Amino acid sequence: APIAFDASTFEIWGALLNGSALAVMPPGLHSLAEIGLSIQRFGVTTAWLTAGLFHSMVDHELDSLTGLRQLLAGGDVLSPSHVRRFLDAAPGCTLINGYGPTENTTFTCCFTVPSQHPADAAVPIGLPIAGTRILVLDENLKPSETGELFAAGDGLARGYLGQPELTAQKFIVHAGERMYRTGDLVRRRADGNIEFLGRIDRQVKLS
Repeated sequence: APIAFDASTFEIWGALLNGSALAVMPPGLHSLAEIGLSIQRFGVTTAWLTAGLFHSMVDHELDSLTGLRQLLAGGDVLSPSHVRRFLDAAPGCTLINGYGPTENTTFTCCFTVPSQHPADAAVPIGLPIAGTRILVLDENLKPSETGELFAAGDGLARGYLGQPELTAQKFIVHAGERMYRTGDLVRRRADGNIEFLGRIDRQVKLS
């Protein structure tokens, strides 16, 4: 990830604070083939890919991912068919769907995808990571099975620099706790895992 992207903090410190070597791509834009070659050349065992890059790598450079032991993907909805293809090709790798807005420091929830995950089933965003709390609330800020996802905990940002009005709008105090309203529509499944459904506003992602 570019150094300005919050995922870079996970990539850098997740490796170094756990005794791992860090493989750094040289500056510039790289093709899928170059990324695949670097993964193989440096013997990468853990990698983070955005959902879009994950899908592209599965489509065009799947073989280069099969040596990974752990792959985290996220930033957008994961395609169940791509997930199934990857799991079939890399049975020795743990695939994790990571979800989280920058305002809560990279990851808020994670879901370890089971090896038998169906090719036609949505991939949940899972459960909150350690030190993080989430609430699913309706438009009246009441707990609901389906509603907006609110995040709180150790990773919560202070707000938006120089934008007090936006900070007050997005970071609220609810039940005595400061939390961030993500704008993401989710539902809590019977097994407790959270499933992303879409946006409550008209925000779209361009890639």
